[in-house]
Amino acid sequence: MATTSTKGYGAGSNTGTENLKGAANQAADTAKDASQTVGAKAKEVASSVGHLASTAASAAGSAVGQGAEHLATSAGSGVRHLGETIKDKGPQSGMFGSATRAVADTLTEGGKYLEEEGFSGMIDDVTNLVRRNPIPAIFLGIGLGFLIGRTLRS
Repeated sequence: MATTSTKGYGAGSNTGTENLKGAANQAADTAKDASQTVGAKAKEVASSVGHLASTAASAAGSAVGQGAEHLATSAGSGVRHLGETIKDKGPQSGMFGSATRAVADTLTEGGKYLEEEGFSGMIDDVTNLVRRNPIPAIFLGIGLGFLIGRTLRS
C-alpha cells in the first residue's frame, strides 16, 4: 500500500492512463477505418449513379416513346437494387450506419419513383415545379450554365 497514492500519482495510475490512451487510439483508428469504408462506398455509389444517369441520358436521346419509358423503368430498378445492396452490406450501427441507411433509403425511394413514373412523369413533375417556382428555376439554370461552362473551359 505504500507504493500507491490516493491522489492517483502511483505506479498503478500510469498503467490506467496508458490503457486509456491505448483505448482512445484504438477508437480513433476504428473511426478512421469506418470513415474510409463509408467514403469508398460513397464513391462507388456516386460512380454507379453517374454511370446509370449517363446511360439513361444517352439512351433517352436515341430512344423514342416506349423505349425511353422502358429504360427509365430499368434504370429505376437498378438504382433501387443498389440502395437495397448498400443497406444490406453497409455498416448497421452508429453514425456510419445511420448515414448508410439514409443514403440507401434515398436511392431506394428514387429508384421506386423512377420505376413508377418513368421519364414522362419526371418531366411533368419538373415542369410543374418550374411553373410554381419560376424565379428560383431561372437562378438554378444560370448557376448550372455557369458550372457547365466553367467545367468545359478547363
